Amino acid sequence: MARVAIIIPARFASSRFPGKPLARLTGPDGIARPLLDWTWDAAQSVPGVNEVVIATDDRRIADHAGKCGMAVVMTPASCTNGTERCAAALPGLQQMPDIVVNLQGDAPLTPPAMVTAVIERLAVNPELAMTTAAVPANAAVLAHLQADQRAGRVGGTTVVCDRHGRALYFSKSIIPHVPIGASPEQPVLLHVGLYAYRPAALALYATQGSSVLERQEGLEQLRFLETGLSSGVAVCPSPGWDLIELNNPTDRPLVEAQLRQRAQQETR
Repeated sequence: MARVAIIIPARFASSRFPGKPLARLTGPDGIARPLLDWTWDAAQSVPGVNEVVIATDDRRIADHAGKCGMAVVMTPASCTNGTERCAAALPGLQQMPDIVVNLQGDAPLTPPAMVTAVIERLAVNPELAMTTAAVPANAAVLAHLQADQRAGRVGGTTVVCDRHGRALYFSKSIIPHVPIGASPEQPVLLHVGLYAYRPAALALYATQGSSVLERQEGLEQLRFLETGLSSGVAVCPSPGWDLIELNNPTDRPLVEAQLRQRAQQETR
């Protein structure tokens, strides 16, 4: 059995939402808890995981996590993204894992089965350096992405794969192109910001420096492709709730609504 560690990168100094990991979300029971607590619970619900840690550069986050019994690894403030922060946290783990999962701190709605899918995809494909997740965009989601595109807004991230399920490219544009009103022959895959890495690939990533496409698209995973590291995509069914991340203060009621939706699905 592969040894698996989940690392939750969490930083306080978000430009869009300062202090986001400690922002409180009201659950279906009416009790408000910090975002970090919700994400920690999501990580703890994944079966077969040997270690879960919070990776942060901020003492306020570390203090809260410690009071709640969460394991913490302090990482440099110079980490530019969650993948670099996961790499920086590796020496602080109890034991070097075979697989490292990056469960982003603002993604408490990630279903355990999706985390398991990216772990299993990496475990059985030794040629892959990294795996991530995607869900097929239904007609409503595609229409929403196209409306964002027409309005000049950045919507979700999409990914295209080869016939073996390896990522060819990630983009904040809709790929492959779908004419308005057309039914795509190849479904558009909406990328989910969840990753599993081999420790050696994660360490190599941290030494490369940001890549051109990574900077242009604002997508950290493109550094793997530009470095020539093979990246697999686990295409998962959409859960019975929307995988909304807490990126802005205005997202709070949206995430809380989906927490209620998830609770309803899980009790059926």
